[in-house]
Amino acid sequence: MVTQIPIILASNSPRRKELLERAGYTFTVMPSDCDEATDIRFPKDMVMELAGRKAENVYKKVCTDRAGTEAETQPFIVIGSDTVVALNGRILGKPVDYDDAYNTLNSLSGQTHNVYTGVSIMYYDGEKCRTKTFYENTEVTFYPMTHEEIVGYLATGDPFDKAGSYGIQTQGGLFVKGIKGSYDNVVGLPLSRLYHELNEMLCGQ
Repeated sequence: MVTQIPIILASNSPRRKELLERAGYTFTVMPSDCDEATDIRFPKDMVMELAGRKAENVYKKVCTDRAGTEAETQPFIVIGSDTVVALNGRILGKPVDYDDAYNTLNSLSGQTHNVYTGVSIMYYDGEKCRTKTFYENTEVTFYPMTHEEIVGYLATGDPFDKAGSYGIQTQGGLFVKGIKGSYDNVVGLPLSRLYHELNEMLCGQ
C-alpha cells in the first residue's frame, strides 16, 4: 500500500524526488541543513548515520512548526537518505572540482565498485515517534573508459553533483557494464526496500 500519511522528504535531490513520485507517493520536500561532517569511514555506517541526522533534523523542524497548532498531534513521516560510492573500501563522495571528478571516473574505469544508500524513516503516529534506519548496497561494474570519454562526460556537467561523479540514469549509464542489486539504489533511493520497510512500520502500529 502507498500510505496517505503526509510524507516529508528530507532531501533536495531531484533523483530521490523522481523516484518517490514514480512510486505514487504524495510528499513535500524539506531539505535538511544538518552538519554532515563525520569521521566514520565504513560506507554502510556512514550513510546510515547521515541519513539519520537528516531525518532527525527535519523531524525536529516539523515538530517545532506544529507546536501549539491543530496539526501538533497529526501523524507524519520523514524520510532521510544519503548515498556514497566506494571503491575497494575507499569512499568517493561528490567531486570537489573538475580534477577530482576526472580522477574519480578514471579510478572507476574497468572496475567494480559499490554504491551504498542509507535510509532513515521517522514515523510520528500522533503520540510517539518510531525510527527505522537501514542501508542497501549495489555492485556496479564499469567498462574501461578512455580519456576522451571521461572528458566528454565531464563537459556535460552531469557528474558534479553526484556521488562517485556519475549518474547511472543519465549519460553516465553508458559506462555501466552491469549491476548486482537495486538499480534505484544507485540512483539514490532503494525504492522497493523503502516501500516494504515503510509498510512494515505502519502495519506494526
